[in-house]
Amino acid sequence: MDPGLRSPLIDFFRRGEVAQDVKLLAAQGALAPRAHEQVALLVLLADDSATDIATAAQKTIAALPPGPLAAFLARSDVTTEMREFFAARGIQPAAVAATSADEPLVDTSAEPVSEISEATGKPEEQERILLSSLPVIQRMKLAMKGTREQRAVLVRDSNRLVASAVLSSPKLTESEVEAFTKMGNVSEDVLRVIGMNRSWVKNYAVAAGLCRNPKTPPVIAMQLIHRLNERDLKMLSIDRNISEASRSLARKILTKTKYG
Repeated sequence: MDPGLRSPLIDFFRRGEVAQDVKLLAAQGALAPRAHEQVALLVLLADDSATDIATAAQKTIAALPPGPLAAFLARSDVTTEMREFFAARGIQPAAVAATSADEPLVDTSAEPVSEISEATGKPEEQERILLSSLPVIQRMKLAMKGTREQRAVLVRDSNRLVASAVLSSPKLTESEVEAFTKMGNVSEDVLRVIGMNRSWVKNYAVAAGLCRNPKTPPVIAMQLIHRLNERDLKMLSIDRNISEASRSLARKILTKTKYG
C-alpha cells in the first residue's frame, strides 16, 4: 500500500530502486530516523512481493508500541493512507496527538548514530574517507541524522540511496540545498530531486544554482530559466558549460525582453 508520504528516500523505495538487503533493514525498522519515514516504509513494505520482506515489515508493525503509535496517528501531518492502514488493523488515532515525531516509534538499529559520528570536526577529505568506509546503512543514518558537514559529504556519495537520504533529512536547511546546487561533483539524480521540489525551487538562489549547474537535467533547467533576472540570463547565454538548449533559451528570453 502506498503510504501517501513523499520524500526522496521513500520515492526510491516506491520505485523499487533499492537493494533487497536495504529493504529488509527498512522492513525491520532499522533505517528511518523518525516516525514518519519509519511508518511510511513499513506500510509500503507490508505487502512487498518478497515474502521475507513483507513478513519482516508485518512483524515490525506488530511490535510498534500501541500508545505512541496512536498518538503519532493523531498528528495533523500524518497521511490519510497511513491512518487507514492502521484503522484496518483496529488502531485508531489517540485523542491527544504526539508533540514530536523526531524519533522512530521503535529503534531496532544495531548501532546508534552517536556511536558512528566520529568523523565530525575532521578536515573534509579525512571525513570523506572515514564516511566512505562505513556500511551503506550507517551512511544513510548519518545522512538523515548527522551534522551539516556530514550531509555535505554524503550528498556526493556514489550510492544514490545515501545521497537521497540526505535530501530526506529533517535537519536539512534551504541554505544547504542552495549549496548542493553549486557543487560540481554532486550527481544528476540529486539535482533532479531538488529541481522537482516545488518548495525548494521557490528560492531564487536554488533555481539559479540549478540553471548554472552543468549536471542539472536540461528539462529542469529550462523550466527554471524563465524565472531568472537579466544579469543571470546574460551569464547563462555565454556559459559553455551548460547545454546548448539552455544557452539558446537564455538568449531568446533576453532578446524578447530587449525588443518586447
